[in-house]
Amino acid sequence: MKALFGRKVLDLDELKDLTLRAVKEGHKGQPYIIIREVFLANEYFMDFAGDFLKDQFWIRSEDGGVNMNGEVRCVRVNNMDTDEKVLVNSEGYDYPRYTALEID
Repeated sequence: MKALFGRKVLDLDELKDLTLRAVKEGHKGQPYIIIREVFLANEYFMDFAGDFLKDQFWIRSEDGGVNMNGEVRCVRVNNMDTDEKVLVNSEGYDYPRYTALEID
């Protein structure tokens, strides 16, 4: 599995736009592994997705980084109502420092 991670992306709309442009340019993405999953109702997911630079109590500084196999360690954030997913690599912070779309 690979994903196209963006650093300090503002919100879900920007992430979608950046991902679409990266795919069109032929970028392949980075390998990743899911270390934890978070499930949010649509209201909370949209609040999270509206400001990726905001600290989240459920994101821990140890939730990110890269493992010894070169895979990005991620939290998968699921919208329980729409099945939309965002991958978060906190990279030592309490906010989604790096985000990516999980595309089935």
